[in-house]
Amino acid sequence: MSDWAFYRTPRIIQHLFPSFIWSINTNEKVIYPTFDDGPIPGLTPLILQILNDFEAKGTFFCVGDNIQKYPELFKSIVKSGHAVGNHTFNHLKAWKTDNDEYVNNVSLCHLEIEKHFTQDKKLFRFPYGQFNLNIAQRLKKDGFELVMWDVLSKDYNPNISANKILQKSIEKSKHGSIIVFHDNLKAKDKILQFLPLYLKYFSDIGFKFKKL
Repeated sequence: MSDWAFYRTPRIIQHLFPSFIWSINTNEKVIYPTFDDGPIPGLTPLILQILNDFEAKGTFFCVGDNIQKYPELFKSIVKSGHAVGNHTFNHLKAWKTDNDEYVNNVSLCHLEIEKHFTQDKKLFRFPYGQFNLNIAQRLKKDGFELVMWDVLSKDYNPNISANKILQKSIEKSKHGSIIVFHDNLKAKDKILQFLPLYLKYFSDIGFKFKKL
């Protein structure tokens, strides 16, 4: 992600790319937490425990290389009842990668996922939120649902405190929001501070947390 990224994705951007999933249209008190870049030791298990404490389900967009390195961690996500999605094998930037190479890298990640888990639907998220329409069309043709977000926590940014991340995440979330968190090293210290508080805030006002 870049520092210019919005905490809440502007409606004009969502309308320009209607084939992407930005949020879930619902009047129910439901939020969809998502976690990018894992699984990694020392953090993913702690996030799973926090989610369990609040009876919350989420969606983990996993990097294929991490699945290959830590297959037991990946299987623990699935066994805990969460959804998993494809985040490329090597966390590629679409704006700096050849289209064919990018699509092949997505396929490698899909094969790694399928070694451990047969998906009922194929979810994909572009690393860094970077995409081009050629890649998007090819992935859609291959049966992937392209999941973006309407709320970005910015937990990866070292210049933003855990308190501000919590404040902005609460302020921007609403019914049906898809919010991005990270189970990666950049976010490790802060997410363990603010995630329980975020979940508690919304749990206390009657929200549920579901997987996609």
